[in-house]
Amino acid sequence: MTGLISRVLARRAAAASGDESPGGATPRASRQGTRRLWLELSPLLRLLIVTQLAFNIGFYAVLPFLAEHLGTAIGMAGWLVGFVLGLRTFSQQGLFVVGGWLVDRWGVRPVVLAGCVLRVAGFAWLGYAEASWAVIGAVLVIGFAAALFSPAVESEVARQAVVWEEEGHGSRTRLLALFSVAGQAGAFVGPLLGALLLAVDFRTACLAGAAVFVLVLAGHVWLMPQHIPGRVRTLEKGGARVLLRNRRFLALCCAYGTYLLAYNQLYLALPDEVRRTTGSQAPLSWLFALSSVLVVFAQLPVTRWAGDRLDLRRSMTAGLLLISSGFAVVAAARPAGWTGTAGLLPAAGFVVLLTVGQMLVVPAARAWVPDLAEEGRIGLYMGALSSVSGLIVLAGSAATGSLLDTGLPAAVPWLVLAAVPALAVALLPRREERARGAVAAA
Repeated sequence: MTGLISRVLARRAAAASGDESPGGATPRASRQGTRRLWLELSPLLRLLIVTQLAFNIGFYAVLPFLAEHLGTAIGMAGWLVGFVLGLRTFSQQGLFVVGGWLVDRWGVRPVVLAGCVLRVAGFAWLGYAEASWAVIGAVLVIGFAAALFSPAVESEVARQAVVWEEEGHGSRTRLLALFSVAGQAGAFVGPLLGALLLAVDFRTACLAGAAVFVLVLAGHVWLMPQHIPGRVRTLEKGGARVLLRNRRFLALCCAYGTYLLAYNQLYLALPDEVRRTTGSQAPLSWLFALSSVLVVFAQLPVTRWAGDRLDLRRSMTAGLLLISSGFAVVAAARPAGWTGTAGLLPAAGFVVLLTVGQMLVVPAARAWVPDLAEEGRIGLYMGALSSVSGLIVLAGSAATGSLLDTGLPAAVPWLVLAAVPALAVALLPRREERARGAVAAA
């Protein structure tokens, strides 16, 4: 299975790359060159990238259908369903920093394996949970599993990407873009698999998700080395204090947090807009599919284009401004009061601009962390990027919800949301002011 998925990703990378040889390569030659690049990646990198695909397939085969299951099959009240979903987010995003610290302390392999075991146990428990306390316990285990697994994988991919760049193979953002494509492909396939399994029942979907993580666990037990060359384990304490004094890194977290807040509007402001224009939320699934397809097919060429022309700061700047312009498109169209198919055009424009902005922001932010991290603390810093940004989203989402309910003129909330990522550009640290020991930290 891993080999098959690897070949699929290699073909996807080849088709999207557009590499050119000095003499002017044919498209076929370009695809062959990129395929060779994929095959020349270290086995560890290929394992981590394919793992991200499998991880998201298993995750999204279950989680998109959780709220419906809790409300109908379990009979939970609406507020309790929201509370459970919030607990899952907190136990995942909020504890990423803990997972990152554990990675720095114990290494990648044991943390990844522990995350896989917990995810298998959590999904199996959720499949059989019927009482509220059992559901809450299962959801907490599922969330904490990701808080272990994701920082370990993401930090090692970021570290390996820097090594790849230093060895002269190309920009680190290309590898991180491929990692993003794998994750988005999993997020696209997972719900389709889950929808098919729900024809049986929710328990079957949960057990299938658990089976995916059994395969991931087996792959890592077999292929993940006990010690990864160049990975430094940090036994000393005090990393959190140093991180909290790292103003440049915290500034990056805040800027990245505004992107996540904007992305969260796919689930908050966009449904409100779609309901207003069509009277139904049915078109949302098509808009979500549009976003996923754009990432799968355009992430690699967009990253290549940006890598040839922009440094990390400029890439994040361009991405944040594109995201801002997406909100501005809806704000500009709101006074016209369009409805029906025409009314969906601004929403579709918002999704496209937000997604293209995401393609620029996410690989650049992840690629930037190793330059700002203290030596031996890349796991902590990669986890903190998610946790700090998650806190910004938590506070910002509450403010956004209030803003949407204030009865202000229709365009005002969207103009405010457009201003947030645009103003965040000023927070981005200067790329040339590299943290001392940053490369070593990577």
